[in-house]
Parts: sequence; structure tokens; C-alpha cells
Amino acid sequence: MYKQAQTAPELDLEGSPPPQTAKVEVTPLSESQLESVLAVKNLSFAWPSSSFQIGITDLNVKSDEHWLLEGPSGSGKSTLLQLLGGVLLPQQGQVQILGQSWAALTAAQRDLRRADHVGFIFQQFNLVPYLSALENTLLPCRFSPARCKAAESSGGLKDEARRLLAALGLGAKEIQLRRAARLSVGQQQRVAAARALIGRPSLVLADEPTSALDAGNRAAFLELLFSEARSAKTAIVLVSHDTSLRPHFERHLTLEGGLC
Repeated sequence: MYKQAQTAPELDLEGSPPPQTAKVEVTPLSESQLESVLAVKNLSFAWPSSSFQIGITDLNVKSDEHWLLEGPSGSGKSTLLQLLGGVLLPQQGQVQILGQSWAALTAAQRDLRRADHVGFIFQQFNLVPYLSALENTLLPCRFSPARCKAAESSGGLKDEARRLLAALGLGAKEIQLRRAARLSVGQQQRVAAARALIGRPSLVLADEPTSALDAGNRAAFLELLFSEARSAKTAIVLVSHDTSLRPHFERHLTLEGGLC
């Protein structure tokens, strides 16, 4: 259920989450949910001193599925992604990644599991401006031996990063070696997607990644993203206020009032 009285404060996923003050109540998951890449059951979350509340009764995301979570600005989409990615913990209910509850892990264990299994595409892309497109793409492998090994198994770490960039329309060597600060918005977006996909994570969480693009470029970007995700059997959960994206997704959930 989404109830909105005021906009929830936003959190940079690369920063530290606010203190968790509420006790987490664990809800058992069904057998089908245990088989999911991402499973949510009776999730409830509210920021302290706020009447804003997020709730999802049931959500199961399986391997290779593409989900659109749509809702207007201020409906808590970015906060929801943080809950799904284990950056925030729900006050009630449960979120599981590959059968493991985020709430059952220590903060350090959540960091490692997130690095190994979840890729993020941020709304502002969050590229390191002084690193090249290629170096930005390789960043997740510095924090996850598992994703590093998966990328290397495809023929070499840098070769896999170059392949991903080329598949997403950035095949020119000059562009791959260009600093992120000197890339266009569209190019930065594709680097962010390559960074999220490298090492074949089980899940990619994307926060309004198409908001700066026109309709034609939105469709082209999504097709490239989905193509790479399918080849890696990576599930995608994308949040957006743009209802025109719905035809591109197999599944969608509306995050505006009532039960979800």
C-alpha cells in the first residue's frame, strides 16, 4: 500500500543508510517465493516522523523477468529500490534475494551480497567523473570477486567490459577511454548500464534511467538493456513515473495508492 502525505527523504545508494529504529518482523515466504531472484512479502516501511508509508503485499521476480514499477514523483519509488536492494530494511515483512533475507544478514554481509548479486543504474548515473567509460564499467569487479570471476570467464575482464560497452552502442575505443565527465548524457547512461550488467548479476535495479531521453532513444536503450540482460539471465526491476514505458515490460506494478 502506498500512502503519501509528504515526500520521503532520498538516500544516495552509495552512502550510508539512516539508522534503523524499528524492529524487523520476519514473515515466512511461500515455496514459489523461495525460488525467485527477488521475493517480497508483506513489506511495510515508513520514515521516522513521517506519515508516508510504503507497503507491498506480494512481489516475486524470477530470473530473466523484466518488471516496471511505475508511480508519480514522490510516490516512494527510489526508497522502494533501496528496500529491494537491502540498503534499507523494512519495519515489517521480508525482502529476499536468491532465498536469503536481507534482514538476516549483518551490514557487512549485506554489502557483500549486494555487490555479488545486484547491479544498480542510478537516476543520475553516479559515474566517477575522472575515470574513463571502461574504468567505470569495471568498478563492480573491484568489490565483488564473484562478478570479477564471472566477467573473466567470458574471455577476460577488460574484454568483457569492452564487449558490454560495444553492445550498448559504445564500441569506439576513443569513447571507451574518454573520461565520464566528457561523455554525453546518453553515453553516460549506457556506461551506467554496462557497469550494472558486468559480471552477470542476478538482479539489476534501475531508478528512472530513461528520464533524460526522448521517446525514440528510450525505446532503443531499453531494447539494448533487455538484450544483454536476457543473455545473462539477469532480472530487471525498473522504477519510473513514465507510463509510456509499460509496453516494453512483461510485468508491471503501479505504486500509487491502495494495495500492491
